[in-house]
Amino acid sequence: MSEQIPFGAIEFAANPEPRCPCVLALDTSSSMVGARLDELQRGIAQFKNELMGDPLARKRVEIAVLTFGGGVRLASDFATVDAFDPPALHADGLTPLGAAVLGALDLVKTRKNIYRSNGIAYYRPWVFLLTDGEPSDPWQAAARAVRDAEAQRALAFFAVGVGEANMDVLAEVSVRAPLKLKGMMFREMFQWLSTSLKSVSHSGLTDELPLSNPAVPEGWAKL
Repeated sequence: MSEQIPFGAIEFAANPEPRCPCVLALDTSSSMVGARLDELQRGIAQFKNELMGDPLARKRVEIAVLTFGGGVRLASDFATVDAFDPPALHADGLTPLGAAVLGALDLVKTRKNIYRSNGIAYYRPWVFLLTDGEPSDPWQAAARAVRDAEAQRALAFFAVGVGEANMDVLAEVSVRAPLKLKGMMFREMFQWLSTSLKSVSHSGLTDELPLSNPAVPEGWAKL
């Protein structure tokens, strides 16, 4: 009987660099249709392009995209930047934010188990949530799960509200103060995210890096 090859073994043999995983949990409910979704799509493409320009980040940063509009869907599983293909986004349905957050946390947990089984070191994963509306499902269990994960330093969770997003709910879900996107500054937001992840990928695995504040007057966000 042939020996079973661990999942991801070939991938990690070709690139044994430590990984910096980031889940983009993106609201694609019907209220995102039009200019918001178009700008979000352009922002993701820019996000990839900027990370591609950094040789180390290209090997270390892994991106997954989880969308929530009507239901929760894994639009793109974890892949290093060079293999990441920004998915086409489509707006539809309500806003199952609670299920999306729990799904993102499960995705991170599964990926970390794969790293461990293949002997791959990893940075603290990031979950980056973006939403423009009112949750259409219970979100309290997700809030507790995020706070437990943050307390265990299992991940870093960031929340961004767009337009009519319920910032009070986001403040309950996220340990960090949620940010409100200014207008349609999606591309500026993704530029900040790519710069931050590049800095992480160049740091030590346990380093605590100060992040630039996007809520300064000239920044893309406000508190």
